[in-house]
Amino acid sequence: MSEPSQDSVFEDTIQYMEIVRISDTSIQHAAQRAASAMAAGSLIVYPTDTLYGIGVDPANPQALARVWALKVRQSKKPISIIVPDIESIEQYAVLSDTAHAFAQRFLPGALTLVLPAKSTVPNEITFNNSIGIRIPNDAFCLELSRAFGKPFTATSANRSGHQTATNPRLILEQFGPQMEEITLAVEDGERSGTIPSTVVSFINDVPYILREGAITREELGF
Repeated sequence: MSEPSQDSVFEDTIQYMEIVRISDTSIQHAAQRAASAMAAGSLIVYPTDTLYGIGVDPANPQALARVWALKVRQSKKPISIIVPDIESIEQYAVLSDTAHAFAQRFLPGALTLVLPAKSTVPNEITFNNSIGIRIPNDAFCLELSRAFGKPFTATSANRSGHQTATNPRLILEQFGPQMEEITLAVEDGERSGTIPSTVVSFINDVPYILREGAITREELGF
């Protein structure tokens, strides 16, 4: 008997996964389905204003471990979180006047702020007592953040060292058999797959670009 083809394995696996297409439903319904999956400890794939991401509850160590295993990523590398608004940032991080001014100017948008983490933040998503926080300029992400009621992870939906694919099917194909770890994928058209958010550190209250992405150095005023 011949071995099943890669395509047939993919089709057999994906039929057991929930695919929510925003074009076929409302953003609110899609967000509720995704929030319910994360609340149950599941991994989801979801669209942002830059790339597709992998979302889990960062307060769930088992779910985080599965994200690192899926991405083949060292666990010591931090994972950023998404919150719905600037006021929410201050629940999890110290937002200086300088950082607050950048947040007001560029958020919601493709900017990740690296800030001093508060003691209530799980150690698994911090690095040297700092945390990355995003507020994407994306209607689904903002609705998901409200529906979930707490932060969720903002890490690109790819294997470490690989480019993020432009749509959920290509993303799932990249993960191969490990895509079984993903319970739900929210589809909302193509994303660039190449340009992530710009990451700026405010740890010493002096803004420093850690990664130049969708917002350029010139736009930031550096």
